[in-house]
Amino acid sequence: MEKQIQRYIDEIEENLAKLNPKTDNLQSSIYDAMNYSLLSGGKRLRPILLLEFCRLCSGSYKASMPFACAVEMIHTYSLIHDDLPAMDNDDLRRGKPTNHVKFGEARAILAGDALLTKAFEIAASAECDCRRQIRAIAALAAAAGADGMVGGQIVDIESENKEIPIEVLKYMHSLKTGALIKAACEMGGILGGADEDTLNIIRSFADNLGIAFQIRDDILDVLGDEQLLGKPVGSDEKSNKNTYVSLLGLEKSKKLCSDFTEKALAALEELHGDTELLEYITGILAKRNV
Repeated sequence: MEKQIQRYIDEIEENLAKLNPKTDNLQSSIYDAMNYSLLSGGKRLRPILLLEFCRLCSGSYKASMPFACAVEMIHTYSLIHDDLPAMDNDDLRRGKPTNHVKFGEARAILAGDALLTKAFEIAASAECDCRRQIRAIAALAAAAGADGMVGGQIVDIESENKEIPIEVLKYMHSLKTGALIKAACEMGGILGGADEDTLNIIRSFADNLGIAFQIRDDILDVLGDEQLLGKPVGSDEKSNKNTYVSLLGLEKSKKLCSDFTEKALAALEELHGDTELLEYITGILAKRNV
């Protein structure tokens, strides 16, 4: 399983490295800022999920790779903007200075903007059935926008220093964290030609995985190792953010993470084909230290 994951990561890294080549034009510095964050490592969870669901649904690996790169570019843009002083004001990401610390706020904002825009250029360049391509692009756009990740971010900002019910927290993270994970899984199914029943199972899996993933993130902000995480712990408490741990406590959060992980695994059991790698990924995400 680890070897297969590493093969995916190596191929994703190789393709990402080709997207923003060095140039000698006047705007060349923007590529430096884009690549600084895009090529800084990470789990590459979203593109791996996309590629694996496409494989599971008998889709084309060549057609799915541009979409795998696109979803990672959007994820990276969101991290750059999340770290800005006007947002989370973080100085470290993956053990390195954050983009705005390295390049300044203006370049960091523009690097995020450029990655978001370039993602759709890359997705539109994929050589695949045009109907599947349009559906996948639409799913990606919806997940990134005001009814997806950006919507979750604004709910997060407006919930700071307020007491919110668990239902609002779950809704917020279903958009902020879950939407892009769900889109990655869904796009893999779409590009693989999955029927609507299969796509609904994939969406159910992704919904539960996204919640479990966020709960584990909240737990790691309390219990995590800064050296392993590559960023400070305790930042949620310092900024008065609502988290599963702050609302439910540590033990209940651990139990909830386990419950949603089991729901994700149960959804995989409804799919035809070899889901062993997806089961493995789901299991390790629930216990991860990074």
